Amino acid sequence: MAESKSAEAAERSASTVADEDDDAPKSKGSGKGPVDKGPRKGTKERRPNPISRLIRFIREVVAELRKVIWPTRKELITYTSVVIVFVTIMVAIVWGLDAGVAKLVMWAFGAKADS
Repeated sequence: MAESKSAEAAERSASTVADEDDDAPKSKGSGKGPVDKGPRKGTKERRPNPISRLIRFIREVVAELRKVIWPTRKELITYTSVVIVFVTIMVAIVWGLDAGVAKLVMWAFGAKADS
């Protein structure tokens, strides 16, 4: 049984190679068979109902969450600290630039700084 399956597979593979080795250029309309033009008009792709789609979506989400490498508590604290320090530095820089530009605008237009 196994020998006949392998012989059939070898035969199919040889015929595929023979078909590919033809020197004749192949075109879509060569008459060798129907040309796939995509889905036909008037035929609807059948979609499952919304409940089954929702259940499938939730299953896929759970499967993806299982693939996630979650950080340890120490890593989480380190990452959180880095983010807080970075955001604090950026806020200080933006605040400094804002105050500087405001003073420059007040000086340029002649308004009193102590109003």
